[in-house]
Amino acid sequence: MTGTHHPAAGGTARESVVDIKDLHITFATDAEPVRAVEGVSLSVRPGEVLAVVGESGSGKTVTGKSILGLLPETATVDGAVLLAGQDVVALDAAELRQVRGRDVAMVFQEPSSALNPVYTVGWQISEGLRAHGQHSKKEARAKAIEILGRVGIPDPEERVDHYPHQFSGGQKQRIVIAMALVLGPKVIVADEPTTALDVTVQAEILDLLRRVRTEFGTAIVLITHNMGVVADLADRVAVMYRGQVVEEADARSLFSAPRHEYTRALLSAVPRLGGRVAAEVAEPQPERVTEPTEERTEAQLPEQSPGESTPVVRARDLEIVYPGRLGRAGFRAVNGASFSIAPGEVLGLVGESGSGKTTIGRAIAGLTRATGGSLEVLGHEMVGFRERTFRPLRARIGFVFQDPATSFNPLLTIADCIAEPLVVHGQEQDPRRIRRRVEELLDAVHLPQAFGARYPHELSGGQRQRASLARALALDPELLVADEPTSALDVSVQARVLEVFTELQERLGFATLFISHDLAVVGMLARRIAVLYRGQLVELGESAQVLADPQDAYTQRLLASVPVPDPVEQQQRREELAALRG
Repeated sequence: MTGTHHPAAGGTARESVVDIKDLHITFATDAEPVRAVEGVSLSVRPGEVLAVVGESGSGKTVTGKSILGLLPETATVDGAVLLAGQDVVALDAAELRQVRGRDVAMVFQEPSSALNPVYTVGWQISEGLRAHGQHSKKEARAKAIEILGRVGIPDPEERVDHYPHQFSGGQKQRIVIAMALVLGPKVIVADEPTTALDVTVQAEILDLLRRVRTEFGTAIVLITHNMGVVADLADRVAVMYRGQVVEEADARSLFSAPRHEYTRALLSAVPRLGGRVAAEVAEPQPERVTEPTEERTEAQLPEQSPGESTPVVRARDLEIVYPGRLGRAGFRAVNGASFSIAPGEVLGLVGESGSGKTTIGRAIAGLTRATGGSLEVLGHEMVGFRERTFRPLRARIGFVFQDPATSFNPLLTIADCIAEPLVVHGQEQDPRRIRRRVEELLDAVHLPQAFGARYPHELSGGQRQRASLARALALDPELLVADEPTSALDVSVQARVLEVFTELQERLGFATLFISHDLAVVGMLARRIAVLYRGQLVELGESAQVLADPQDAYTQRLLASVPVPDPVEQQQRREELAALRG
């Protein structure tokens, strides 16, 4: 495929390829009708990136799906969605099939659910070509290999026959983008294309989308809540709130001088690198680990003051190896990590997927076996531990999972889910006392007590995450392990969850291992930051120093990959990242 430019049908290259006029979308429900979109008007020109931003429920995804006619039968649509001279709203099913892929394509938020696990990626990319009857089987395969190479998949001739599970998350996202590009559409609707990705992988996907816009001349409608991503990629921005576009401007104008109150609130909720600890940068700090070493002694661990309490967690040359199967060697997930967590301290653990972050968190909670070195948790050695001796300590450790939707029992009410640790550990049997304790916990995380009677699916993502925090704190733990607790939340919801977490941590004084790939969030919460790369601890130090003056090349690359909500600064950071990669 050549990088051709696609002007709108029957017009000049600067006419819109998508023109949404006074769009209204209403969903029929058992109760009152839900007005998801009210009077939205937007346009996208060839080769332009329009970002549609707003928190969950603002109507941005519904608006994006209307361009492809992907709305369910319960939706009533009024207005016009003009695509390549045709009104999508008026097209029947057969006509929509011709439009999808050829004129407009979609990149979905979660590539794992968008890809069929039983077909090779080559077959899935070729499916669109076959559906439109433009290529033979041989030609379609050659096209699939070509497009895989163009989106940066290594060895495309070999990997075209691989299945989705054989690719990493970033590679799967590239494959989904290849599927969208293969028919040369005039516009791509990208729905949260980087939400679940590490910052380094996210930077690569943003570079790819930028190249798609330049080489293919494809317009992009970018649906996201990440304002850093918007600053990095978008030409224009439309801000949606409760189904309406409340502000629209070019990216630089919107970030430098937002006019609407909601836009200003959205931008103020974005965590910024080193925002909380910027004043501490100049202070000298004692602890600094910049290189992984094969041999670490106790003397290399942080020194402990005479009056300081014993650490709640102390790891010395920690190793975690997953056993191999069918005669294969085991996988070394963590290799010689040494760190400690003091009582009441928040330690941030960062790194990309596969670095070993979650493995360490699970080992501390006794959910994964530590196989070498030493790992002391609340004075108990976890290497070779026995469940019978560790069980009493479980009540002193709380765990906040990344996705509360899957960690809650869908058949239990929120109150029952929060009360579960009290019942399991036998700390409370009286139903009235349990009820009072659940109400106290709901108050602590700023949820109405009436929410206790609801089921998990009846709460929003941010509300579920706060309920998950309440459950983790039910037994007043001394140590909390929080595994990516805000990664999938909108910035405004994330800000509220972090505010609640900070308030509770300061009031209750529990130690925390905060696992995340978002360095801005970690910098806001943690006193110290540990950086993992391929199972090794490559940097450990005070948050201010790690964020302002990273010593390890990987940490430098990680920090340079974080997009910031400022188009001018982000352009400079993009150039710095390119130099680091080189």
